[in-house]
Amino acid sequence: MKSLVLETRKEAMREIIRSFPEGREGAAARLGMKVKKFDNHAYENAGCSPLTDLQVYMLEQASGTHHFPNYVAQMYGGLFVAVANPEKLDNVELYARSVQVSAKRGCVDQAIAQALEDGSISVEEAEHILAAHNLHMAARHAEVLAAIDLYRAKPGKSQ
Repeated sequence: MKSLVLETRKEAMREIIRSFPEGREGAAARLGMKVKKFDNHAYENAGCSPLTDLQVYMLEQASGTHHFPNYVAQMYGGLFVAVANPEKLDNVELYARSVQVSAKRGCVDQAIAQALEDGSISVEEAEHILAAHNLHMAARHAEVLAAIDLYRAKPGKSQ
């Protein structure tokens, strides 16, 4: 499993573009740019300034990813946790979140098992394990917040 927590802004941008429907061309069109201009800003080539935070946000909203906030959170030693949209929250959504948490925990366990095949954990393997663990913890925290939000006592409703 490749870590989805990226170490540089350029890596985050590459992954956002790779995740975007129709690739670079689709991302450029979404921002109303020609592909060459988009490439220069996305990859900070030819002395161009990077895409703005709003532009990056627009791309991630369209592709359904969170690479940039994961990158920023990692810079500060934290985790990005996406908060549930209250309008879309129901028992089915909560179950889907639970399944995602279980899958991410499985990725952590699998990374540990693979690392231990030779009897020790290398620095690279430890980084991979911790990145998977961070994604698992973020998913679990989001699941807990969603459960609280879904079942929170509503004012005026009998308890």
